[in-house]
Amino acid sequence: MSKSSMAEAPAAGEGKRGEGGHIGYLLRQAAAAHHLRTERALADLGVTPPQFVVLTMLAAYPGHSNADLARLALLTPQTVSVIVANLKKAGLVEATPHASHGRIVQLQLSAKGASLLAESKKRVYALETAMLGGLSAEEEAAIRRWLVRQAAGQA
Repeated sequence: MSKSSMAEAPAAGEGKRGEGGHIGYLLRQAAAAHHLRTERALADLGVTPPQFVVLTMLAAYPGHSNADLARLALLTPQTVSVIVANLKKAGLVEATPHASHGRIVQLQLSAKGASLLAESKKRVYALETAMLGGLSAEEEAAIRRWLVRQAAGQA
């Protein structure tokens, strides 16, 4: 089949990529678009979206191990190990041994990490505000409730 005779793939929002599409696909499409926008917003800071998530979870839940962070960040333990190693090398994260469990290392943000996270959050929160633009408070609350129910398996 020649390139000229192939049908054009629909753009986001068109055909099955629009409101008539499968909800699972639409969620994936929206997540991919958000990931790309986040990646672009953080690029000049040298922060990737997964690093942003790990830094955010560390700020919210300091002292947790890599395994805990993996669960919180929805990443694999192997991915979090690589991310944490890179964040430690960059001086963004500090590790201390657990008081009673010698093999567990507790992690926290360094001052440099907290500063970088604050700037990163400004950019990501601006994206989220734009994403929610045009929605009423009630619509936003309904979307949030629905997303939480889906994540918790309470469909």
